[in-house]
Amino acid sequence: MVPFAGYEMPVQYASIISEAKSVREGAGMFDVSHMARLKFTGQRVLEFLEKVTANDVSKLSDGTGEYSLLPNDQGGCVDDIIVYRINPTEYRMVVNASNHDKDVAWLNAHNSEGVEMSDYTDDTAMIAVQGPSAVGLLAKLSDNSAAIESAGAFGVVECNIAGVPCFAARSGYTGEDGYELICPASDAPGLWQSLIDAGVACCGLGSRDTLRVEAGLPLYGHELEEDLNPISAGLSWVVSKTKPFIGSEPINDARKHGTPKKLQGVRLESKRLITPGMKVYVDGKEVGEVSSGVVSPLLDRGVAFAFIDSSVPIETPCSIEVRGKQEPGVVVNKRFFKRAK
Repeated sequence: MVPFAGYEMPVQYASIISEAKSVREGAGMFDVSHMARLKFTGQRVLEFLEKVTANDVSKLSDGTGEYSLLPNDQGGCVDDIIVYRINPTEYRMVVNASNHDKDVAWLNAHNSEGVEMSDYTDDTAMIAVQGPSAVGLLAKLSDNSAAIESAGAFGVVECNIAGVPCFAARSGYTGEDGYELICPASDAPGLWQSLIDAGVACCGLGSRDTLRVEAGLPLYGHELEEDLNPISAGLSWVVSKTKPFIGSEPINDARKHGTPKKLQGVRLESKRLITPGMKVYVDGKEVGEVSSGVVSPLLDRGVAFAFIDSSVPIETPCSIEVRGKQEPGVVVNKRFFKRAK
């Protein structure tokens, strides 16, 4: 167990490698109750969310969600988030635990639309069930199996899972299919045990980080920051091209003109662990810096995200300095793993 954003969190239950393989080959689950959950209601809630988030909230229909950002005035990121539309006057949002208080303060400070915001984090728990077997397994435990199986990406199903009422969202941060289940806090231990009994592996922070790096997914505090334009992190796809929002001018300027550095993947030839802050070199010249790194069970070698000079193309041979030694590798697309459709 380690302290994480005010919580005690498990790094691993069995081993990072076995847990990562459980998610890639079957089903694993993560207690992500530390992530904050907010609710927004009011006649002008859509107007408010369109202003404070980067993605197009107006494109959501009832029972759907989207990955998005809370930008600041300078075009950096207050946080990365998920927004769900329940109906025209009610939306929900999941934000990072480390930014919980900051996000609430930011949203309150920019609420000129009279939107009512409530924080229901402490009343609920959140369990992410991920893997190629996850959806089928949850369908068998659900009282609405057809909806669980048919929902699209970021679709929401409100149903009972193993007898527990859940807000089930088809999303996750591993690159695999699955659901994130929000349920009453008092019911969470029973739901967790039911999932264990159904064959779902318990997974900790270590495998979660490994899986999200393999899948090319950014983490706030590593690939996203208050002073970092999200275009450099490769997130132009979650930024609206049509609406104005807080920070839209500097973000759109970066999209138009490019950024000095951009987030790329680096794949080593060895199984050395790469850690944030390590330098990336091409032909002996420093061209970038690692933001996240893991040893990938999928590829059986060290992989990393790094902010690299935008002039360096994919498939360029490189090296990373690890404890005084240059470990050879190659600059690659940051999505090391892509789930087969």
